[in-house]
Amino acid sequence: MFYNQTIDEVKKALDADLKNGLNDEQVALRQKQYGMNQIEEGKKKSLLLRFLLQFKDALTIILILSAIISIVVDPQEWIDSAIIVFVVIVNAVLGIVQENNAQKSLDALKKMASPQAKVIRHGNTVSIPASQVVPGDVLVVEAGDCIASDARIIEAFNLKVDESALTGESVPVDKTNQPLTGEYPLAERNNMLYASCYVTYGRATAIVTAIGIDNEVGKIASLLQEAKEQNTPLQDKLDQIGKAIGVMCIVICIIVFGMELLSGMSFLDAFKTAVALAVAAIPEGLATVVTVVLALSVQKMAKKNAIIRSLPAVETLGSTSIVCSDKTGTLTQNKMTVVKVYRDGKNIEPIETCSENSYQLLNYFTLCSDGTISQIGEKEVAVGDPTETALVKASLNKGFTKKNLMAQYPRFDELAFDSDRKMMSVFVEDHGRYLQITKGGPDVIFDRCVNLNLDKVNEINEKMSQEALRVLALAIRYYDEKPENVTSAENETDMTFLGMVGMIDPPREEVKEAVAEAKKAGVRTIMITGDHIVTARAIAKALGILEDGQKAIMGDELSQMSDEQLFEHIEEYSVYARVAPEHKVRIVKAWKEKGKVVAMTGDGVNDSPALKAADIGCAMGITGSDVAKGAASMILTDDNFTTIIHSIREGRGIYDNIQKDVQFLLSSNIGEVLTIFGASLLSLILPGSFASPLLPIHLLWVNLITDSLPAFALGMGKTEADVMERPPRDKNEGFFAHGLALTILWQGIMIGGVTLIAFFIGNQISYPVGMTMAFITLCGSQLVHSFNVKSHHSILNKSLFDNVYLWGSLAAGLFLQIIIITIPELSDIFKLERLYLAQWLICVGLSLSTVIVCEIVKLIYKKTGNR
Repeated sequence: MFYNQTIDEVKKALDADLKNGLNDEQVALRQKQYGMNQIEEGKKKSLLLRFLLQFKDALTIILILSAIISIVVDPQEWIDSAIIVFVVIVNAVLGIVQENNAQKSLDALKKMASPQAKVIRHGNTVSIPASQVVPGDVLVVEAGDCIASDARIIEAFNLKVDESALTGESVPVDKTNQPLTGEYPLAERNNMLYASCYVTYGRATAIVTAIGIDNEVGKIASLLQEAKEQNTPLQDKLDQIGKAIGVMCIVICIIVFGMELLSGMSFLDAFKTAVALAVAAIPEGLATVVTVVLALSVQKMAKKNAIIRSLPAVETLGSTSIVCSDKTGTLTQNKMTVVKVYRDGKNIEPIETCSENSYQLLNYFTLCSDGTISQIGEKEVAVGDPTETALVKASLNKGFTKKNLMAQYPRFDELAFDSDRKMMSVFVEDHGRYLQITKGGPDVIFDRCVNLNLDKVNEINEKMSQEALRVLALAIRYYDEKPENVTSAENETDMTFLGMVGMIDPPREEVKEAVAEAKKAGVRTIMITGDHIVTARAIAKALGILEDGQKAIMGDELSQMSDEQLFEHIEEYSVYARVAPEHKVRIVKAWKEKGKVVAMTGDGVNDSPALKAADIGCAMGITGSDVAKGAASMILTDDNFTTIIHSIREGRGIYDNIQKDVQFLLSSNIGEVLTIFGASLLSLILPGSFASPLLPIHLLWVNLITDSLPAFALGMGKTEADVMERPPRDKNEGFFAHGLALTILWQGIMIGGVTLIAFFIGNQISYPVGMTMAFITLCGSQLVHSFNVKSHHSILNKSLFDNVYLWGSLAAGLFLQIIIITIPELSDIFKLERLYLAQWLICVGLSLSTVIVCEIVKLIYKKTGNR
């Protein structure tokens, strides 16, 4: 048991090197011996099983049964039955291909969102995928990190770990590096770290003892694999809509079956027509189309630096009306650089020409940080918070490496930074004395210092802040005896102020444009930062976030406001400075109570409550802690505010495309139903004048070619140019709002109408000609109608050519139509006649007439102000 062993025993057992870590050769050998640090996924369904599951739908089973019945009753009609089976199999194959594409997209996103681990390799602290950790690796963890694997603690400073995921213990556990004697249950092994648990406070180094299936989490892997994939609310809603429409269609099919019998059609032919009509008319493909469109869309978003961790977030993005953004690294370039130095009693100095007297101040800042900068080959690699690595870089530029400084001033204790204190303290040995170095926000440091010219330092702080600099202050305290059991209340008082540094993190050039775009789209940007209010206000004004009539507020003022007061005045504030994590949650809740959909950015462990409270939690992919990433629904791989606005744009576009898919599929289905129903009704009213305009095989063909291909093409279409000129979609808005249901109905009537007209014209010559013209017109009108649906605006412009997939589906559909009509063997199977040029022109004209109708309606909408 590693928890019973001393540190030396653990090092020996795992052949670990605390100083240099493992080298590449050792890692390769151990990966070969132990495998990768990952839990194998449950056994996937075989290709054959997944293929057979494509036939589980009740309507598909009925269709196959009808084919069997047909061939048993009338063996000479085997061709129809064979075609039915062929189409069903092709549909199943397409279903498998679509499922595979969607799954590959989601698997790729899982890999991109996989956690990282910090380990010591070749003497440097490096960040690697957690799956590459091996036994004997020296793990480095700090607040916010998800622990990559089980490990024995070697060194711990104020370490607290949330082990609730493993033990159920809700309170973070204090950790130590001391060996335990005797047997201990898992929850009491306080010198061990366990995979999938989170560090909530402090930092530590530990030797990895087990990986993958040998972890404590690995031992219960089977329980973790029982989680089932769930549909998004939109998918469930569309599934319900599909079923409701399906029931209505079945009723219509039964009526059609009865009318076909009354008109003199044989029982078998009437039965096949009714079943084929049911399968063609019921939108059973809706859920599949939505699943594939969502999966492929989130993969496209990932390429644009936004990893969607949950599919419902895609639906919510389009409704976002408030974006609460952190400043550092999100609105700014995340290139923190120390540019000004103030040593107490001196003037503010530029870093480039600061006096040697200021070097000590810079070195103390470096000692009081957990950031590191390593030289790996020719590359300089910074690990840690950008603010801290900027401090380390300032010393490095003056010729002082952190490794040498740590050797000269060995650290023996620390008080880790937390957002409540806004300070961090380290305790080091200084030539026989003991030195405490504390850094933090100027206001909190000033309050803890003695013999301070408060007016002077406040003046310096204000001057730096007005230059949009982030200011950090530093104080020290000496002890004659080594302090034990250090606490903030006892130690972070009576300190001597030493100086301040001013850092600049310039605003990202593209953010101002993104803020303006968001404003035009009805999305308001709110800045939330830990910086001084003067700095925050200056940057917010430069970016267009803080406008005339809007206010900035400090966290202290916010604390004095009740929830009712905040709700009443929330719309007045665009900038929040010096905020604590609980303030973020209050801000989110107040906006949500106003009925707004809120996106919130965050990177720290204490940001996770706000990320969970927001409708869209956006974690930083570069600087974000694992806790923040776990709580978020979206991860920004570039930590850029602009990516959020792009994601909102994409979210609106994805929702638009899904609506277009539904509009196309349902209007096409209604057109098919009305074609058969209308002809059957007319045959009763005018006996002998009308027969069924379409055979079962025709309806199956339509279902396979002119429904499916354009639907997927529409789902992959580009986001419309004006999507960010619309207000956000109300989160309570129905899917068929703004007259979509009525649009679907009249477009279905239009498609059914032109098909019946084609049949009526051709039927004057002969029934086969009429049936052929109806078939061509139905297919043609649906292919053409997919272009009507592709945009809310007129399609008669250059945007007509911006969806190559749609043109591909048109080309494929036309090509296949021509083949089955011109090749005699195929036209015999489909019972189609060759048409004269005039008849072709009539079919083409009727198909294209749907464009004229839709363009007129769009023009009316434009004139009346409707979308």
